[in-house]
Amino acid sequence: MLLVKSISKSFSQRGQVLHNLSFEVNEGDSIAIMGPSGSGKSTLLNILGLLAKPDSGEIIFRGASVAQFTHDESAAYRSRNIGFVFQDHLLLPHLTVSENIFLPLLASANTRLELSVKEDNLKKLMEKTGILDLKDKYPFNISGGESQRVALVRSLANSPSLLLADEPTGSLDSQNADNLGDILLSMNRETGITIILATHSVELAKKMSKVFRLEDGKLK
Repeated sequence: MLLVKSISKSFSQRGQVLHNLSFEVNEGDSIAIMGPSGSGKSTLLNILGLLAKPDSGEIIFRGASVAQFTHDESAAYRSRNIGFVFQDHLLLPHLTVSENIFLPLLASANTRLELSVKEDNLKKLMEKTGILDLKDKYPFNISGGESQRVALVRSLANSPSLLLADEPTGSLDSQNADNLGDILLSMNRETGITIILATHSVELAKKMSKVFRLEDGKLK
C-alpha cells in the first residue's frame, strides 16, 4: 500500500530528525510507532499525510509517487485517502458534534448517492462508538474521551483507506485510552482500514499488529 524510500528531514533548530528512513506498509496493517519526544514521530506522520515535505526520498502510495505533489494535489490526495486523528481533537466549538463530524463531507466532491452512503456510514459509526446521543451537543458539553471519539469518527467521514493518528490517547485517562484503542482495533479488523499511529503508550502499541521504534532517525 505504502512504500517509504530513504526519507530524510532536518530542521534548523533540531537538526536531522529523519535519516534515510525506509519501510513498507501493507493493506490492513495496524502499526504503532514509538519513541521519545522529539524523535520525529509527528514529523513522519505529517510527511506520510503530505502535511510536510521530506528533504529527500520518495513516498509511493499504491504505485504512485506522492511526496512532491503540489499543494492542491496534496489536498486532494488527503481528502480521498487519509484520515487524521491528533492528540488535541481540534473540534470546532461553535458546531455541534454532528456538524463537526459531517463537516469534511462539505469539502469533498460527492454525488448525492455517495453523500447519502457516507452519511449513513457515519451515523453507524457514531452509534458504534457511543456518541450518537451526543449529536446535538457542543464540544464544551462533552468529556475528553467523548471528544476524541468524535474526532475519530470525523476522520473517517470520507472513507479513507489510511488512518494516521498522532498520540490519539495522550490526553485521555487510562480507561478512555483503553476504550479508544479497542475502537481503533475493531475498525481495523472490521473495515480493513490501515492504521499508523504514533504513541508513548505501551498498552496502545500492544493492540497493533506491528510495533516500530523511531531512534536516530530510523525505524527499528
